[in-house]
Amino acid sequence: MEYAKNILETIGNTPLVKLNKLTAELPCLVLAKYETFNPGNSVKDRMALQMVVDAEDAGVLKPGGTIIEGTSGNTGMGLALAAVIKGYKMICVISDKQSKEKVDILKAMGSEVYVCPTDVSPEDPRSYYSTARRLAQEIPNSWYVNQYDNPSNTKAHYISTGPEIWEQTKGKVTHFVVGVGTGGTISGVGSFLKEQNSNVKVWGIDTYGSVFKKYHETGIFDENEIYPYITEGIGEDILPKNVNFDVIDGFTKVTDKDAAIYTQRLAKEEGMFLGNSAGAAVKGLLQLKEHFSKDDVVVVLFHDHGSRYVGKMFNDDWMRNRGFLEDKVTKALDLAKSHEDLPLVTVKTEELVMHAIERMKNNNISQIPVEDVNGFVGSVDEAILFRAIMEDGEITSRPIKEVMQKPFPIVDRNTSIDEVAKLINRDNQAVLVGLDDEKYQIITKYDIISALH
Repeated sequence: MEYAKNILETIGNTPLVKLNKLTAELPCLVLAKYETFNPGNSVKDRMALQMVVDAEDAGVLKPGGTIIEGTSGNTGMGLALAAVIKGYKMICVISDKQSKEKVDILKAMGSEVYVCPTDVSPEDPRSYYSTARRLAQEIPNSWYVNQYDNPSNTKAHYISTGPEIWEQTKGKVTHFVVGVGTGGTISGVGSFLKEQNSNVKVWGIDTYGSVFKKYHETGIFDENEIYPYITEGIGEDILPKNVNFDVIDGFTKVTDKDAAIYTQRLAKEEGMFLGNSAGAAVKGLLQLKEHFSKDDVVVVLFHDHGSRYVGKMFNDDWMRNRGFLEDKVTKALDLAKSHEDLPLVTVKTEELVMHAIERMKNNNISQIPVEDVNGFVGSVDEAILFRAIMEDGEITSRPIKEVMQKPFPIVDRNTSIDEVAKLINRDNQAVLVGLDDEKYQIITKYDIISALH
């Protein structure tokens, strides 16, 4: 009988799968190293197990110990698998930009999960880097994995992923393309492939908000490049020791929007239900088109599974709210789509100015239609209220009708975007669109900008 003694023995030996539709414009053969076939549905299973085994051999991870790691989710999953089989406790520290599915999966595997803010520096005590280190200091018999600087990360890919790609392509691989986060995959695979054939080119996929590309090209760590981004699993605001820039021939950056759109397209056009970094990798491949010729064999590695992004890149409302969904926007109804299910916030003529201010604050809006029993009779916006309060501090206790301006124009749901845009100017900050059942929704400059983004 053939069987694995435990789930850890199924890690590795993932297939290569040809890409067809999305890479049709490329002259070369494109093969995907499909890492979701690992038991934790991610490439990170490889390095997670290697780091645990090496820590055991070094005596830093002792029986009954606690594994602690800062993770975007996938390394945590691989470590959780190892912890279950080997009898360790697992604590994952994760940033709040990661999908809810990742947090839920880690908890389902018995891990304790700490969620930390994304928009802080790595040195901030609230960051997931700092929190993981602090917990490792506080908890007895614990081991802080530190995948970013742990050499076993790179080692795992040097001894498994790289050799698999070389064997599966019969040594014909000419390019290796992969998203770069901790750097272990690109450095381990890249080092092995270049040892077999120094002409193999290694390309990293980076994201806007990350420092890798500029640092590789200039040697400058530019903190001005660091800002929050949505794409998960790639890019960094630090320089992990596992990123061997000498192995990497170049980087290309992919926007959050393109990464999200191509993640959806992989599922719909290739039948590949994959994570966010896979979308970034495919768009990056297309951006590198000029580097490929008809005889090339390009291997792109896909990190993880789409099930971890169901509430994000595979949710049309989430995509639409961020301007990522490529809906055809031509008329007024399209502009109101992101909030058409929400009730229109209004204020009555006899309500006090302070009520309008409170409503604007609670709903995070800048304009409010004013109505009476007969319909819309006026409007106010934050600029009008600001001027009124500056001129008369007591105005907040008087009826809104004393400061309201003329009502917002009302348009039909099929009115073109161009006509709607012409109605919005310095003196008129919004337009109302008539929907079904005598309901109305507001359209602002922000809605138009978001729709055309």
